[in-house]
Amino acid sequence: MNEYIAYCGLNCEACEARLATVNNDDALRQRVAKEWSELNGVEITAEMINCLGCRIDGVKTPYCESLCPIRQCAMGKGLETCGGCGEMERCEKLGAITGNNADALKRLKTGI
Repeated sequence: MNEYIAYCGLNCEACEARLATVNNDDALRQRVAKEWSELNGVEITAEMINCLGCRIDGVKTPYCESLCPIRQCAMGKGLETCGGCGEMERCEKLGAITGNNADALKRLKTGI
């Protein structure tokens, strides 16, 4: 599977945190931090917006690094992605993403 596909099926390659990191774009970091702070009801600073991808070695946002329950679960099970998990269809953690993102679910099911 494409290494930019996160454990949950999201496309890290298109993530604005990754784009800000690879392009060293501080204005984008500021915008993403503000947007994510409002969306999640927590303070997220521009300094936290550094990530190369969920399954790629290197820097990650604090959430992706240690707080994401989906990433922690898949890593704990030694899975490439949640697509390799027999509980994928009924997983509540994963459903928080795939229930609102048909493309993520399709990526997990097809491996593309």
